[in-house]
Amino acid sequence: MDTLREKIGNERRRLRKVRQALSAALENTSGGSEEFVPFYIAIANYFEASMGRLHAQDVKMGEMLKEKLGDSDPRVQEALKELDDRLSGNQEHLNNFLQSRQELESSGAGGLENFEKVSRAYTDYITSNMGHHGATTELAGANFSQDDWVYMAGITDADMEREQALFDAVFKTRPAGLEVPED
Repeated sequence: MDTLREKIGNERRRLRKVRQALSAALENTSGGSEEFVPFYIAIANYFEASMGRLHAQDVKMGEMLKEKLGDSDPRVQEALKELDDRLSGNQEHLNNFLQSRQELESSGAGGLENFEKVSRAYTDYITSNMGHHGATTELAGANFSQDDWVYMAGITDADMEREQALFDAVFKTRPAGLEVPED
């Protein structure tokens, strides 16, 4: 059985791999090929689930930090504000991304250009803003027990099975010839 740390690490690696697959596709562009439609939809489905879980975890982390430390300390205030700003920006990009998925689902190849435009903005946001949790991670590391980490992660076997199935769907629909860089 995987430890909590291993489960989270595996989930984050798969998310990075899906983001890299999207970035590789965007770099080459679909050229309007219908072959990219199911691939992009699978990626959006994966992001919806994965980023939704990460968002919930980060919100929970902020709430737990505020509960444990209060918000009178300027360092805590700054860390929580950074967390809120990052999460708000991610939700805005994610919502746009999911709306472009809906257009892709209804328009097929006609929605590719907009999906790729919105996806570029989202992947740019992810690479420049997500994963950089310095202040909140330091505070959590110093103040959370193992039970706190388990509670915050909220990982169930059903979550892991769903995430793995969505991940597999991305790579089953990958267009022929699309190379995805390995870490």
